[in-house]
Amino acid sequence: MRFLLDHNVPVSVAEVLRKGGHLVELVKDILPTDSPDQLVATISEVEGAVLVSIDRDFRKIAPRIPKGERRRFHTLSRISLECSEPQAAQRVQVALALIEAEYEVAQASPDKRMFIVIQNTGIKTHR
Repeated sequence: MRFLLDHNVPVSVAEVLRKGGHLVELVKDILPTDSPDQLVATISEVEGAVLVSIDRDFRKIAPRIPKGERRRFHTLSRISLECSEPQAAQRVQVALALIEAEYEVAQASPDKRMFIVIQNTGIKTHR
């Protein structure tokens, strides 16, 4: 699986994903730090990467995209880290098997998107 980690995701999360055998790119290595969420989402979708963000603002991305362009993100998968930053790597480690399983389910379905929310005390998946 391929992941793109947004600017504010701790590097320790990248290490966990890499140890799990996944390809990981950091937004900060390919885009300026002030890049808008729409650009980050576009890069993730074009690259076929699961976008990992800790920015709750990403939840509001669709209303900021002009109506004619909203369908552009019809294949974007995302993991939203709603846990504290110090817990992020540990929470991703705990959720990794679930993330991999949900990704497989998504790839086998007509709607290839996967959306997972990782919180301090729980994990939510949306299908």
